Amino acid sequence: MKKIFITILCALCTAFSVEAADRAHTLKIYNWADYIDESVLDDFKVWYKEQTGDDVEIIYQLFDINEIMLAKIERGKEDFDVVCPSEYIIERMLRNNMLLPIDKDFGKTPNYLQNISPYIIDCFNKIDGSGKNANDYAVGYMWGTTGMLYNTRYVTREEASTWSTLLNDKFAKKIFVKDAFRDVYSTQLIYLRQNELANGMTSLDALMYDATDESIADVEAHLKKVKKLVAGWEADFGKEMMTKEKAYINLTWSGDAVWAIEEAAEVGVPLDYVVPKEGSNVWFDGWVIPKYAVNTKAARYFINFMCRPDIAIRNMDEIGYVSVVASPEVLEAQSDDELTETVDASYFFGEGAEKVKLNPVMYPDKSVIGRCAMMHDSGQRTSKMLEMWARVKGDDVPLWNLMIIVVSFGALLFLGVRRKILKSRKQSHRKHRKGKRK
Repeated sequence: MKKIFITILCALCTAFSVEAADRAHTLKIYNWADYIDESVLDDFKVWYKEQTGDDVEIIYQLFDINEIMLAKIERGKEDFDVVCPSEYIIERMLRNNMLLPIDKDFGKTPNYLQNISPYIIDCFNKIDGSGKNANDYAVGYMWGTTGMLYNTRYVTREEASTWSTLLNDKFAKKIFVKDAFRDVYSTQLIYLRQNELANGMTSLDALMYDATDESIADVEAHLKKVKKLVAGWEADFGKEMMTKEKAYINLTWSGDAVWAIEEAAEVGVPLDYVVPKEGSNVWFDGWVIPKYAVNTKAARYFINFMCRPDIAIRNMDEIGYVSVVASPEVLEAQSDDELTETVDASYFFGEGAEKVKLNPVMYPDKSVIGRCAMMHDSGQRTSKMLEMWARVKGDDVPLWNLMIIVVSFGALLFLGVRRKILKSRKQSHRKHRKGKRK
């Protein structure tokens, strides 16, 4: 869902301990922080009992950094049954034989996986799994784009529609950049290679694989210029800075933009979001079953349950991100007759959705998707990208040491207080979204 860095590592909470004898009837879920309507977890237990006759208890743990989640599973010391990594991590896990195939035969239980958008299926087909088809090992959950959230009072649509605005002195110290090295690297490489793209010398898909020394150096030099104008690198607070007009521009994810736009509207702050004309990335998070999983039956039923249209809608209402489910129920729930313009969402919902009134931040027009590409794993080159990112931000300690510090300190400091604040905020946000839809 894609939130990174201020990690709340719930594995430190021993309150989730389970007797070994009960493990076969326990589902261990590892998901991004604030990335689900947690009430659906209790609903799943009831539904699972109805469908299978089996009882199940749930251990639900959170992460905020893909790489830390991956490291826990790579070590084989955690037996999570279902995990929600991003597309490039799914790619890496497939290459390293870390995933089990998902049995999609649910007997008399409806197969809700059929509700997934063909667009998402096609994107997962592009995941390079070293001969393995990602659709056999992963099921999409949420998706979105990376773009520019901007304050229309100070930034024009034209200005926000190009990555070059990050170098505009007019917005010095009014810019926040998402602390997500891969998203920032890929979007800025697209900007730097725009002439090659225009001349057909490269393609968006090719750039998503490009982690050469030359490209890393070019992006580093570019980002060091951008840094002079940046007020901060943010993991989760950028959208709040935008709603308070502490910043005018935020390089961020579409899901965060949806939250910020709606919250800002309540206090009279005009925000909007756009995918720059040079191009950007489109990202996905999906459910997988790690090879160390114990309760694979409950895991696959849980994945199926999450694709049920009403469950998908509840999760979208709660977190502001967009489900991969493309059923008629979702299209109806997300349609808004108050919108004055339509989008071509036929790529996602299929025939009949060429002109529909949907939020263009959540469901970009087909023409916007045409200039977006999916990120890929950089393999052993990832360490080079991480080192570059640390140099750009000016970290005084090695990045992985910094991650460990943030994990340990953040878990202890924020676990109790932050989740209470977020729970209150999400309840308010959910009421607002439902009221608007009515």
